[in-house]
Amino acid sequence: MIEERGDRMFSFVYKEGEVNVYKNLCNGQWVESEKKQRIKIYSPVDDSLIGEIQAQTKNDVDYAIECAKEAQKSWAFMPIRDRADIIHKAARIMEKYIEEIANILVKEIAKSKSSAISEVKRTIDFMHFTAETAKRMTGETIYGDAFPGFDKTKISIVDRVPLGVILCISPFNYPVNLSVSKVAPALVGGNSVIFKPPTQGSISAMYLGQIFDEAGIPPGVLNIITGKGSEIGDYLITHPGIDMINFTGSTEVGQHIAKEAGMIPLLLELGGKDAAIVLEDCDLDETAQNIVKGAFNYSGQRCTAVKRVLVMEEIADELVAKMVAEVKKLKVGKPEEDADITPLISDKAADFVQELIDDAINKGAKLLIGNKREGRYIWPTVFDYVTEDMRLAWEEPFGPVLPVMRVKSIEEAIDISNKSEYGLQGCVFTKNIDKAFAIAQKLEVGTVQINNKTERGPDHFPFLGVKASGLGTQGIRYSIEAMTRSKAIVINLDNDYK
Repeated sequence: MIEERGDRMFSFVYKEGEVNVYKNLCNGQWVESEKKQRIKIYSPVDDSLIGEIQAQTKNDVDYAIECAKEAQKSWAFMPIRDRADIIHKAARIMEKYIEEIANILVKEIAKSKSSAISEVKRTIDFMHFTAETAKRMTGETIYGDAFPGFDKTKISIVDRVPLGVILCISPFNYPVNLSVSKVAPALVGGNSVIFKPPTQGSISAMYLGQIFDEAGIPPGVLNIITGKGSEIGDYLITHPGIDMINFTGSTEVGQHIAKEAGMIPLLLELGGKDAAIVLEDCDLDETAQNIVKGAFNYSGQRCTAVKRVLVMEEIADELVAKMVAEVKKLKVGKPEEDADITPLISDKAADFVQELIDDAINKGAKLLIGNKREGRYIWPTVFDYVTEDMRLAWEEPFGPVLPVMRVKSIEEAIDISNKSEYGLQGCVFTKNIDKAFAIAQKLEVGTVQINNKTERGPDHFPFLGVKASGLGTQGIRYSIEAMTRSKAIVINLDNDYK
């Protein structure tokens, strides 16, 4: 049984004047950078200073990995029920911090308050489900007599064992949920973790250190590293002490990791260009609502956002009219006001979205609504008559802009979808289940949604991408399996046994 650890004071933050300074969990202690250097985190909403995080060094990385390596030995031999109990307890502790974490998410990544609360609550559910799933992932016993030439005197006992030290790198858009989706399965599988949160999003993500520390995680099992990618990024991913990398982020960075990391397991969740294929017999009202929600939730800053609509010409006029009507209902404003469209994460991100918008206009796309910008705010934008020579047809905007491409046939829609370098998800809207299945089987993606927007979850479903969208399969059981390996012990009984 795990004992309570006293009061709820946050150990990882202190005041320096009017500024909050955040420390990192390493070997059970709250530490600062070796060189006492820090990174300032500003809000994308109003550029206010939220706080300062540690700019850690290569020596800091070495120490954290050394501690993780040592701690993992005893953690791996802890009964799985005890590891699961710590995950459960961490989830219960997180319930007390829902409001605090949500408020940080609002300031740090401009996520609406309701979405921020939803992210934290979903994370709590994820942790509980992970703990229970792990307890049910038992090994197997295999007898040799199923294979020619062998009998039951040869028995293989197959167990799942941890990989060792796992580097978990999470993205800015879901810094709590997509951190826990890596950390919790890694921990319950018996691994120790080096957790590298996103720079923008790091403060909300680092609450996990406080929460797991309160839950009684042994020193060194969970260690947090923050710092400049130019200084420690490649050092982390090529460090000989790292046994696996679990990364969510851009395809560009994911491909760099795959090239540099060497011969260790990788689990990569990367970009997407998810297409909605709309057939003539769909429910147009539901389809329009689904597409708009899928495209513009969190200002389109989601890998699973609907990023293009491939609609049959016969119904295109009616569909785009209904989509524009839905877009007009979206509120643009501050995240604390629970607006649908909030500032993008950075000036660079907004500039890129504007580039794609300008390119589409210059090449003849029909602007239906939007193309208004104020700083990092970009109003929800929809284009019709987008063609294959436009960047918006192929590049991932990660922002609130949606292209409509009119197609003459199902075959053309499938062809355009499959031409993409990405292969995360797709969706099909039709009342004909036979056509839906036929299309789904031909789409080169990890998941096809039928009569629903592209989205992540439920979290025990497999989640994966093909081509430039990723490597490996996530989802609670699948993540635990990816971060453990099979180990076989073969027993050879005396022949007299027969």
